[in-house]
Amino acid sequence: MDSAPDFRSFVALGDSFTEGMSDLMPDGTYRGWADLLAQRFAQRRAGFMYGNLAVRGKLMRQIAAEQVPAAAAMGADLVTLVGGLNDVLRPRCDIDQVCGLLRQSVEQLAPACKQLVLMRSPARRGPVLERYRARLDRLFAYVDGLAAEHGAIVVDLYASASLGDPRLWADDRLHLTAEGHRRVAEAVWQRLGYESDVVWDTPLPVALPPRWYARRAADARFAREHLLPWIGRRLTGRSSGDGRAPKRPDLAPPLGEE
Repeated sequence: MDSAPDFRSFVALGDSFTEGMSDLMPDGTYRGWADLLAQRFAQRRAGFMYGNLAVRGKLMRQIAAEQVPAAAAMGADLVTLVGGLNDVLRPRCDIDQVCGLLRQSVEQLAPACKQLVLMRSPARRGPVLERYRARLDRLFAYVDGLAAEHGAIVVDLYASASLGDPRLWADDRLHLTAEGHRRVAEAVWQRLGYESDVVWDTPLPVALPPRWYARRAADARFAREHLLPWIGRRLTGRSSGDGRAPKRPDLAPPLGEE
């Protein structure tokens, strides 16, 4: 067995990325990379406990106010914090405020756990990425600096070639597919120092691009089913996470391990 840390508990903080969208299960719930990682830890250590406070749509100020104090009080060995993307993708974003909230959160979480993990989140290749690249670069540079100051580990998914492939993103073009989440879980596992014979960033096989009419049909479906509802929520000040509780608000055995 490798000499990686022996974690007894894990709590994940963030938004839809950490909640697990769009790794959809047959019962209509979402799984995602954090659940997969917790299940792997549970196979390694009896009595492993896991919490997931992430809720879709949450901004960094909400994560800092609602999730960070709760996670710090849990005293979990391992904590992952991924936030700020919902802020960055809004038309108006105070990036200084987002970075300040990240600092506040890291300063509260780092002393309360054995290992804090931050991420440079994955980004789907395309015009949306290019529009917000300057903000993303600034946010992730700040994440790197915070990690260096506080002994946190950074998992760099932003630089991943495979996770930029549109085929690993769901129809809403905002969330990873089940295979995308599997790769993220593997990336975190290896970054923590655990042995694996899997190359998580292996590019997908080369495939012919879809025909013009198929691309236009996909664009129309995306606009109808995802873009217009998203714009409607922005105009009315609503969020997809309004009124939604975390799926795992307390430390408990991962699903399938009870």
